[in-house]
Amino acid sequence: MQLRYRQQVAAAGVSVAALALVLGACSSSSSSPPASGGSGSSAPAGGSSSSSASLSGTLNASGSSFQLTFQQEAISAFKQVQPNMTVNYGGGGSGKGRTDLAGGTVNFAGSDSPIPSKEASEFSGKTILYFPVMVGPISMAYNLSGVSNLKLSPATIAGIFSGKIKTWNDPAIKADNSGVSLPSTPITLAVRSDSSGTTQNFTLFLQDAAPSAWTLGSDSTIKWPSSARAASGNPGVAQTVKSTPGAIGYVDYATAKASGLSVASVKNKSGAFIAPSADSASAAAAGVTAKPDLTFAAVWADGASAYPITYQSWDLVNAKQPNANDAAMLKAYLGYLLGDGQKLLSQIGLAPLPSSLDQQAVAQLSKITS
Repeated sequence: MQLRYRQQVAAAGVSVAALALVLGACSSSSSSPPASGGSGSSAPAGGSSSSSASLSGTLNASGSSFQLTFQQEAISAFKQVQPNMTVNYGGGGSGKGRTDLAGGTVNFAGSDSPIPSKEASEFSGKTILYFPVMVGPISMAYNLSGVSNLKLSPATIAGIFSGKIKTWNDPAIKADNSGVSLPSTPITLAVRSDSSGTTQNFTLFLQDAAPSAWTLGSDSTIKWPSSARAASGNPGVAQTVKSTPGAIGYVDYATAKASGLSVASVKNKSGAFIAPSADSASAAAAGVTAKPDLTFAAVWADGASAYPITYQSWDLVNAKQPNANDAAMLKAYLGYLLGDGQKLLSQIGLAPLPSSLDQQAVAQLSKITS
């Protein structure tokens, strides 16, 4: 499968209240020697206690809420590798992360899409490295009492989110769910209020999979039907779905799973209805061929078992760091995300990178210099 490269705005974010972390100064000096870059996916810098020198200092980051659960898990585990390092990951959305990185207030930014052309001037004179860290499903999370194993085709999803399909017993939904008793409950749309990478990738899926039914375009912000309920971040949309009978929203699967939400199976390119999972996301990403800068798009992938609304996320870093310690800390932490950190993903409903892409990202660590 050849995944298509898209340079479009994306953002997704939410504050990391669970970590009680506050973004502060971007770096902390140390006399510790810099760690070397990773030499392979099996043992990248920071991947184990013996793979890098002891480091001391703080890394701050903001951005994608899609990465939130993974970052929480990875930060906790990384503390066992580098006990004198602190990593803070705040939310606010991919757009905020990129803005913070451009302004020099964070060491790295989580983003679910490449820097869009309209933001390029903010990074003038800088070389930005893209480190893909994970892939995962965008789930169709819903709240409909008595209905389990819901199935939705792309055209039906497009009709729902464009406001044309207004009740759960609409003929289009019934056609996707033969023999299922569906109520006449009105549909409430739960959407993102912030500039969101989840929104961008979800609408990219609709644009590619149901072009005749979807007319609202693909972007990080969409002019939704006026009746839609908007909330900030994936957790905000999940909470809206959970508290609103008849609601449906697009939520990253890790958040939907953690919130105990029901999720629909979605019809893929092969005509099979596939449930979101780490395995079905891996199937979607199995044939990825990234651009030289390691950007790609994973929605509407080929493959009989591929989940069709799979997306990806990167950590963005300035290649040139202000000092050797910051460079060493970034190599250590990003190396951990690309090494042992990949083992954390499947247990939270996310998928590790294909090994070939992971190896390319590890090799790129050497480009971080001071």
